[in-house]
Amino acid sequence: MADITYWEYAFTVKPIQPGSDILIAELGALGFESFVETGEGILAYINKEDWEEHLLDSLIILKNPEFQCSYQKREIAQQNWNAVWESSFEPILVGDQCVVRAPFHPRSKVVYDIVIAPKMSFGTGHHETTFMMLQHILEQDFKGKSVLDMGSGTGVLSILAEKMGAARIDAIDIDHWCYVNALENVELNQCKKIKVHKGDATLLLGRKYDTILANINRNILIKDIPIYAKSLQQKGALFLSGFFLEDIPIISSKCTEVNLKYEKKKENNGWVSVKYVF
Repeated sequence: MADITYWEYAFTVKPIQPGSDILIAELGALGFESFVETGEGILAYINKEDWEEHLLDSLIILKNPEFQCSYQKREIAQQNWNAVWESSFEPILVGDQCVVRAPFHPRSKVVYDIVIAPKMSFGTGHHETTFMMLQHILEQDFKGKSVLDMGSGTGVLSILAEKMGAARIDAIDIDHWCYVNALENVELNQCKKIKVHKGDATLLLGRKYDTILANINRNILIKDIPIYAKSLQQKGALFLSGFFLEDIPIISSKCTEVNLKYEKKKENNGWVSVKYVF
């Protein structure tokens, strides 16, 4: 097999949030395959075969006066790629019960040891939203519960739910790479209760769950909250993340329309994760 060479773009952006998330969204649409968050912005990687000279000309954030954004690029050869990825992925400790690690990290002695090969998918636990959702899960009783993981990414939330005793889990993501990656991570963790699906909220017709986890973005959540409510069992719990503190009023208003009540929230670096119940 021929060697694969990547372009690495090192972006510096101010303010770093939501600048980094805007960059990831825009670059993902341009064909960038993987992203690493840094203290100044992000590292973004694209296969050299998919790269074009004026690839970044359409980036809106570069022209937005509300952000200061610059970048440098360099080639990364295949033989260096694993070293670059491994050096950027540190294990994540959630409380004192759960560790999210890569396959090349040694096994942890915590109660819930989760192995994730993130590749191009979102949800390693490094991002504030995923971390807070993991915290929420650790505080709940999942024994015998049916669970929906909407916008499942790597599948890390589903995997923790199974390890905590969930009886049936549907992991759904619209992105094909996330679907493939979640299947791989489910197998890595020897999970048997998780079914991975490629699609969106239209797959939920006729399905009911005790717990719904949805870590997506504000606009999709607002659109799909009524569908989640119809899919939630009485006395069920809905956990939402992927939005900022100032978005809570509009999210809560939509939940109130479908008889869901705000119970509590977690906040991390401006991001929030909120629990609603019937």
